[in-house]
Amino acid sequence: MLTFVGLGLYDERSITIEGRDALADADRVFAEFYTSKLAGATTSDLEAFHDVDIEVRDRVGIERDPEPLFDAARDSSVAVLVAGDPMIATTHVDLRLRATEREIDTRVVHGTTAQTAASSLTGLQNYRFGKATTLPFAYGSGGVPESVLTTVSENHERGLHTLCYLDIEAEREAYMGADDAARRLASAFGEDERFDAGEETLAVAIARAGSPAPTVRADRLSVLSTTDFGDPLHLLVVPGDLHHVEADALEALAGAPEDLIGSYRVR
Repeated sequence: MLTFVGLGLYDERSITIEGRDALADADRVFAEFYTSKLAGATTSDLEAFHDVDIEVRDRVGIERDPEPLFDAARDSSVAVLVAGDPMIATTHVDLRLRATEREIDTRVVHGTTAQTAASSLTGLQNYRFGKATTLPFAYGSGGVPESVLTTVSENHERGLHTLCYLDIEAEREAYMGADDAARRLASAFGEDERFDAGEETLAVAIARAGSPAPTVRADRLSVLSTTDFGDPLHLLVVPGDLHHVEADALEALAGAPEDLIGSYRVR
């Protein structure tokens, strides 16, 4: 049996009770932290809290050479730990499909996701989010990829919110900050006729979702770009049209300026 266990968002306690039971029942426990990570816990913290030994696999060990996981899962109970929910990344869907092809039983124990946390913390209604996108680190010219701009633009045309996941490079322990993301989007929006407001566009920065003290701040991209949001992990939301409850929530929960919010309210 190969069980994919979502660890939730922040630390060793973010896992569900069902997830803890799955760890207790596992003969071997693997983990990967290159698609995401727990900002509030190390592998040692997880091992100590759950009283298990964890074998951390890198990208090659999960995507190109997963046979050790499959070999173990044929004859014993194996758990694969993933931050957030284990089936959000296509990496884990692919791993599950390959296990199924080998006639290995699989199971999924879900965890809290960044997407649901973004909705919960901001007060933006989950069903009013459009397609999400990922903003990668700047390479070459350093510009924002067209795919990101298209996603935000198309969502905006439909009045929908856009959740922007921010890039992670686990190998060098680099995590994009919401300030950097806001700066790059402000520059890109200012040069693109699809975004009338440019750097004055409303956005919401979220830091350390799932922690005891997350940060949520709504303001113009130009303001967020100069704000220090502290330790990772960060998210950025570009809202579309705002229902009056959503607008009130951004003012009350995220400090959005009243003069800025007014133009986004649905009349």
